[in-house]
This record gives sequence, structure tokens and C-alpha cells, in this order.
Amino acid sequence: MQDTDYLRFIDQTLLSDNWGKLTRYRFEYLRKDGSWQEQIREAYDRGNGVTCLLYNPDTGCVLLTRQFRLPVLLSGKDPFLIETPAGLLEGANPEDRMRSELIEETGYEVSALEHLFDVHMSPGSVTEYLSFYSGTYHLKDRVGDGGGEVTEGEDIEVMHVPLKEALNMIRSGDICDAKTIMLLQERALREFTR
Repeated sequence: MQDTDYLRFIDQTLLSDNWGKLTRYRFEYLRKDGSWQEQIREAYDRGNGVTCLLYNPDTGCVLLTRQFRLPVLLSGKDPFLIETPAGLLEGANPEDRMRSELIEETGYEVSALEHLFDVHMSPGSVTEYLSFYSGTYHLKDRVGDGGGEVTEGEDIEVMHVPLKEALNMIRSGDICDAKTIMLLQERALREFTR
């Protein structure tokens, strides 16, 4: 890490290097009043990711997935989370990675994806940002079963949910994943502001 005019690094300690890297940083930060304050923060780096919401204009449905998430269970919630398909970039171009994730997780191959925005989902402790995409799918676009990669521990259920029902599922708490909520709300703005 390089020092800047507002930040001076003192040291860093690698705490874990398993699925991702957890590092503790000690640094001095230049406050607005001109004083330097020593701080300690931990940051988790597991790489950047990509997510996409596909919409079927013929049926009015969105393509979602449901899968087990251990951290959700550990927080005392229902661990079978309803989400948009997503994956880690692992050095790939976001759009290319999203296309392969869509086939892997949902069994659908689409021709056009639209990049919407890039978002830091938990900037206080996680370095990851997600690239958000949207696209259109039709039932004829199915090229496989989906369900994810068994070798990666994935056991994914594919869901075709009417957009209005998915929006109601946000209000009821059945959909509580941030990336999914953002993409559903973006889709609703498109649909209901025409």
C-alpha cells in the first residue's frame, strides 16, 4: 500500500488467506481539522463480482435463484436466499463472466446484456465491488438445466417469478439480498415509468 497526502500506512497483518484474504491494517489518517489519527481496520478481499437480472417480456417474469448461504444462517435468518445469478470475476471480463454464470446457474444463454453500474456493497469491511447487468430472456433461450457447479458446492434452484410478485417479496422479507433488491427496483422503474 502506498501512502497518500491523507493516509500513512504503519503496518499490515494477514489474518487469513483461505477463500479470500482478511488483512488488518494500521494507519494514520489526516482528519479535516489537520490532525493525524491512528486507526486499525480489517478488510476482506475475495475479489470482485458480477450479477444480472434477466426479465422475460413474454411472461412478465424475472429469473432468480435460491441457494443455501451459511453467513445468513449464522445471522439467524432463513439460509435459503432468493437472489439474482452472480459470480466472482476471477480475472474475467464482467460481461463474459456473467454469461457463463447465467448458463451455469440458470441454464439460460442470452445474447445481449446491458451494463448498469458498479457498486461497493459493503465498503466498511469488504473490498469487493459488483458489476450490475440486466438482460432479456425467453424460454427458448434455455440451453441447460442450471443448478450451479457441484464441485463448487452449489445446489441452486431456478425460479421464474412475476416481477410484481418479486417486488412484493421484498416487502414481505422473502427477498432480502441487497443486489437482488437493487436490480428488481431498477427493473420496476423501467417497467412502471414507461
